Amino acid sequence: MTKKVFLKLVLILVFLSGKGIVQSQAPLNSSQQFHKTSGDVLVGLLPAVALTSTFIWKDKQKGTLQFTKSFMSTVVVTSVLKLIIDKERPNGESLNSFPSGHTSISFASATFIQKRYGWKYGIPAYVLASYVGFSRIEAKKHDGWDVLAGAAIGYGFSYLFTKPYDKNAQLQITSGVLDDTPTFGFRYTFK
Repeated sequence: MTKKVFLKLVLILVFLSGKGIVQSQAPLNSSQQFHKTSGDVLVGLLPAVALTSTFIWKDKQKGTLQFTKSFMSTVVVTSVLKLIIDKERPNGESLNSFPSGHTSISFASATFIQKRYGWKYGIPAYVLASYVGFSRIEAKKHDGWDVLAGAAIGYGFSYLFTKPYDKNAQLQITSGVLDDTPTFGFRYTFK
């Protein structure tokens, strides 16, 4: 499958995942609206930070490709499950509650950051991803099972596709003497 065909398929699935019956719903109180808006902002911010991190660290070890694989797999599987399962949202708004897309995307991003760059950066990312899940429950978009499934999907794909970043990996020129003959070589060290 070519990249263009794959991208078109993903876009179609994301578009179709918005299907469902829209019903009237009770308005959110100010606290619920705050959590909903905060979660909506973070679901865009976390993947942006994860992707940008590969450029900040000058990550030439295929970090961008690893994030793209985990992110796209997460989006596709989440969208397909929403289409297949047709679970009603707690607020009655539509039939695409399971699993939580916001949570799966957030956990895919947080897991990428943690596995690629370590717990120092992973802990804050997981805290923010967990808040996104909480915000979806508070906004009555999902229940705990939806959020838990979304977290597992995002975590799973990022864990599968992400390799730890090795800041010491580098190309080195080596030299020495072997049987009275000068030698030169190249060595690339991996973690």
